[in-house]
Amino acid sequence: MDVGPRRPGPGSGTPQEPGRPAAGGPVPGARSARSRGSRPTAGARLGAWAELLRISAVLSVPGDALAGAAARGRRPDRGTLLAVGASVCLYEAGMALNDWADRDEDAAERPHRPIPSGRITPAAALTAATALTATGLAVAARAGRPALAVAVPLAATVWAYDLGLKHTRLGPAAMATARALDLLMGATATATATAKASASASPPATATATATAPAPHPPAPVLRAAAVLGAHTYAVTAVSRHEVHGGSTRAPLGALALVATVGAAAVRDGRALTTALGAAYTRTAAVPFAHAALNPSPPLTERAVGGGIRAVIPLQALIAARSGHPAGAVTGLALMALVPLARSLARKVSPT
Repeated sequence: MDVGPRRPGPGSGTPQEPGRPAAGGPVPGARSARSRGSRPTAGARLGAWAELLRISAVLSVPGDALAGAAARGRRPDRGTLLAVGASVCLYEAGMALNDWADRDEDAAERPHRPIPSGRITPAAALTAATALTATGLAVAARAGRPALAVAVPLAATVWAYDLGLKHTRLGPAAMATARALDLLMGATATATATAKASASASPPATATATATAPAPHPPAPVLRAAAVLGAHTYAVTAVSRHEVHGGSTRAPLGALALVATVGAAAVRDGRALTTALGAAYTRTAAVPFAHAALNPSPPLTERAVGGGIRAVIPLQALIAARSGHPAGAVTGLALMALVPLARSLARKVSPT
């Protein structure tokens, strides 16, 4: 579900920063701590896990389910909250699995990452990915069988991406599919919870029929919302494949065209809130994409990926507000309240 995942292709990563050791070289602090035989503090262990799980990017996840509920024309309910919990677990599972799968590449390109630096063992990362996946599926099951039916292919897509697809041309499509499925899971879980609530207030015969009936197929607004979110994810992932070596102008230009299209649609909507949210989305993503298109250097490409990730929250808010449901506007404004927190966390832990 991650938008713009770290190093989706072979050889990509974060450019070497001033003062950082060359690839494969010693990691400051890590070697000295081991040589002293000292054990890391609880704060250091928490910091390592926060870095492994890209905790600053997790705030881009709840909006998937909330936007799905709004696109369905419903208020967030118990099912929506369960979908949010399942989404967060599956997202973090993907982060842990990503670093486990890339541990050999990280040893050469990003020795400061938690696994190659020795702060987290490969076994611990794989165990976390497995446990988080199981927990996410269990939480989705609590939201109902229809929600679980979406969560299973979502989890499969996350694992397939991390274990192989990210090194192929199917990588961006896999990430786009994961984000789209995440929104669909929120819409489905919300519909299921609402159906159960209606069944409990109906006569016994009607309640039984309603409770056992399958959830209705996602309406067109939900599918359109999933397609927009998936397209943004595809664009950011395509740009992220050039983070290390740069050189691609086509990927950021394509992403810039998508951002302009979505922003123009928000303006055509005519409502003040959607126009404002469209402007926030465009401003967040378009500027770094334009810079990367004009100068496709590794640093500017990496900034473009970060901008694309940060733009997910305004995009989710825009999708919710455009639903036309009164709760959609409230959801959109609530999601925008997460932007300052996400920005603050990104200064402490990189989202890529």
